[in-house]
Amino acid sequence: MITIRDLMTDPALFGEQFGGDSFKAWRTLLAGFYGLPLSDDELPHWQELTGRESAPEAAHDELYMVIGRRGGKSQAAALLAVFHACFMDYSDRLSLGEVATVLCLAADRKQARAVFRYITGLMNANPMLQRLIVKESAETLELSNRTIIEVGTASFRATRGYTFAAVLADEIAFWRAEDSANPDHEILNAVRPGLATLDGPLIALSSPYSRRGALWDAHRRYHGQEGPILVAQAPTLTMNPSLPLRIVEQAYERDPVAAAAEYGAQFRSDIEAFITREMVDACTRGNPLMIPPQRPHVVRQYVGFVDVAGGGADEYTLAIAHREGDLIITDAVFAERGNPAAITARYAAILKEYRIANLMGDRYAAEWPRQEYRQHKINMEPSPLTRSELFLELLPMLQTGRVELTPDHKTVVQLANLERRTSRAGKDSIDHPPGGHDDRANAVAGAVWMAKNGINQPMPNIPVTFAH
Repeated sequence: MITIRDLMTDPALFGEQFGGDSFKAWRTLLAGFYGLPLSDDELPHWQELTGRESAPEAAHDELYMVIGRRGGKSQAAALLAVFHACFMDYSDRLSLGEVATVLCLAADRKQARAVFRYITGLMNANPMLQRLIVKESAETLELSNRTIIEVGTASFRATRGYTFAAVLADEIAFWRAEDSANPDHEILNAVRPGLATLDGPLIALSSPYSRRGALWDAHRRYHGQEGPILVAQAPTLTMNPSLPLRIVEQAYERDPVAAAAEYGAQFRSDIEAFITREMVDACTRGNPLMIPPQRPHVVRQYVGFVDVAGGGADEYTLAIAHREGDLIITDAVFAERGNPAAITARYAAILKEYRIANLMGDRYAAEWPRQEYRQHKINMEPSPLTRSELFLELLPMLQTGRVELTPDHKTVVQLANLERRTSRAGKDSIDHPPGGHDDRANAVAGAVWMAKNGINQPMPNIPVTFAH
């Protein structure tokens, strides 16, 4: 049977790519993960990487690798995918028509494509492995040994129903999803049953980020502890000593805190969750999703706040709120992508139905939306507060239960995903995590702040009909 060490050192396999001194730490770590004996030279490296004192005695079930940026994680993920797809025999445990899947999940499509290129590169570099390929698509390699290698983006819905030979979670600390505040935990819980049939490993590789999520939880619980779940942590230059030292030194000069995470593999202590999901859920009504405007004779002053999309994946968002005593109620959140002028026209019609003549928007919005709203007889002014300041204003309202949120799921997730960053000067800023969004959360925070402070001048009391 070919071992992972054989695969990395045999010149007939991948010894040319992984057999050099620059991959020595990787060879030690992966050999230990699969329970292979370590040499006297390897044991100190194993102890440094894992925090464990003793050499491994058996293969492990799960591996979490907290590795600095440019440390070779994607190459290692590709190697592991090929190892489990091509050098294991699952035929005696597969039912008729069943195939074994090696699944590689990445934070986004770009990262998934990068990992897939590494995989296809390894497969095509070896004539023996190349002959195993029966069919190749943009995201899958179907092999003649009843195994499929598949890459994709992190989604718990796309992971059910498989029989997994192995699951690889690339850059798991940066997995984000619009429909979940905890996509990493949900996905890992979804794939574990699929690993049971073939007793396959769960392997996560990532640079660290904030002290929350599946990677941090695994590190906190298992690093340095004996058992079937292995956690390794190493800076970039330990795993990839061929990287020029000046690149790391320049990163530390620019931003020591960020560099300590990216290249030093240390979880960031300056970033923490801003609002808990429990706090958001406690302030979210069950229904309705949207409260239509009241009839003209009802005394209720509505406010509106927009976050105009900056392009790309951003949403052009409108939030409407009103005040009832000490309670601020968010009536509705609207979010669209598309032609900004057409969206502005639709939002203007909605604002008029809520009798809102004065609108407020993100303070960094360009002049264009203000001019566009003027054409619809609505005055738009920039917010005097930044979005970070608006979030800070929202926090005590949520803590004291003085705001009622619309049960818009994406709004709830965006609020729960917000992060507080503390600068070296001690100043706090609130923002979405890398790869995340806060368009809806920003609009809601702005509307709540307006309603709390009575910032609005209603339109004349004219009959309106709400367009459903």
